[in-house]
Amino acid sequence: MKKEHFTRFILVRHGQTGWNKDERFRGRADIELDETGLQQAQLTAERMMEWEISAVYSSPLKRAVSTAQAIADRFGLSVVTLDGLNDMNFGQWEGMLVSEVREKHAKLFNEWRLHPESFAVPGGESLEDVRKRVVKTVGELALEHEGQTIALVTHRVVCKVLLCHLLGLDNSHFWKIAQDTTAVNAFEMYEVIGTGEKRATVTLVNDTCHLGKQ
Repeated sequence: MKKEHFTRFILVRHGQTGWNKDERFRGRADIELDETGLQQAQLTAERMMEWEISAVYSSPLKRAVSTAQAIADRFGLSVVTLDGLNDMNFGQWEGMLVSEVREKHAKLFNEWRLHPESFAVPGGESLEDVRKRVVKTVGELALEHEGQTIALVTHRVVCKVLLCHLLGLDNSHFWKIAQDTTAVNAFEMYEVIGTGEKRATVTLVNDTCHLGKQ
């Protein structure tokens, strides 16, 4: 199948934070990378040399920006932050341990685990809210960077709902896609020649081989 208007995206989840390690809901809390996360960011940046990156975009949160900066430095680029790549707003759950939410909000937590597609965190966002903004952002970047390869550094939830969209899956499949810290994903967006039809091909999912035995 012939393609035109081709754009390649390298989609990266940020490195580890203390809240990842503790299993706390992070959301919009602006947490720094921990020592392991900083090391992961450097290893990811080295891995990214496999591609010729033309631009680096990031969520505005520090844990994503620090990861993105390590990548941008390798290519002599600046990091551009976009609200469309921001983490899911976890509302009342932000800062709480997963075990604490499971105990104190058992009914809601079970809905989150069993029916994520219909769940919205009290005071926060739904997966569909996240999906709409990230899909819009990616569509705009595909037009702006036609013929180029660009990096997006964001968060687990954002990566997962975007990959669901690209694979033609609804948000009920959210838990079927893994995204470890500094996971590298890749996809291509293009138009089929002669049709104007826009399509996406996912070529890499949750690759962490650059971390070795860390």
